[in-house]
Amino acid sequence: MSISSDAGHSHVFLGSDHQRNERRIWLVIALTAVMMVVEIAAGSLYGSMALMADGWHMSTHASAMLISALAYLYARRHAHNARFTFGTGKLGDLAGFASAIVLALIALLMGWESLLRLFNPVAINFREAIAIAAVGLVVNIVSAWLLRDDHDHHHGHSHDHHHDHDHAHGGKDNNLRSAYIHVIADAMTSVLAIIALSLGSRFGWTFLDPLMGIVGGLVILQWSWSLLRASGAILLDFIPAGEDLPDEIREAIETGEDRITDLHVWQVGPGHHAAIVAVATPVSRDPAFYKARLADIHELSHVTVEVTVDKAA
Repeated sequence: MSISSDAGHSHVFLGSDHQRNERRIWLVIALTAVMMVVEIAAGSLYGSMALMADGWHMSTHASAMLISALAYLYARRHAHNARFTFGTGKLGDLAGFASAIVLALIALLMGWESLLRLFNPVAINFREAIAIAAVGLVVNIVSAWLLRDDHDHHHGHSHDHHHDHDHAHGGKDNNLRSAYIHVIADAMTSVLAIIALSLGSRFGWTFLDPLMGIVGGLVILQWSWSLLRASGAILLDFIPAGEDLPDEIREAIETGEDRITDLHVWQVGPGHHAAIVAVATPVSRDPAFYKARLADIHELSHVTVEVTVDKAA
């Protein structure tokens, strides 16, 4: 039996756009914080629950995005720390999981506050409130553009089965995704606020203002659940049903009489996967022989191969 051990190899499994994403999130936090103060003040002054809800949950979004920004910062600064056995690439998924919980709390608070306002309506200065909500929407659109995942715009053009996974180490970054969802939630709340305030101003339907807050809370709750599942799966080393990486590994290794007896695959960072492969073979070969067979699978960033000579294989 022999086990590969490449001394000195890298355990840096950060996404290819790690530093770019970090810079963009800090910029969006600054924009969100400024707009948050404006909307809370205007909502209080003009009596709009939808506007106040947008401002207050903007504040929690800013705090949640701070989690994302600090996760990027910590992961980058400790990327070479040997105490992180498989690097700091999954720190973004941990931050995404935490942000999903914050999103859920935001949704519940929005729903509760809107219910209270539904049964206890207050006078609304529609014109001023609509103007502030419109400015907030513009800020959210700019923020969403900054946090867009560029990989989503270059997908599906490669016909190389081994090179198209996760866009060659670009990968799905749940930390960036969580910040993006926070911004989109802000934008959606601004849109709902504008609709509610416009209709309320024209027809006197003041009940629409808190009703839109309830609708927005339900949508955000659904987004939170989606992010919670995606980031939680990676933290638990779960292999999604559509992931064909284990099949690719078997296809590359199991030629002739070589057989895989044990296989573990998990994600260690955006676009980076690790694998432990146990191979039974009738011919004694070095682990490097099998690692060479896996070299074309670019999303495999860390591979350990165990070889057992089995004459009966």
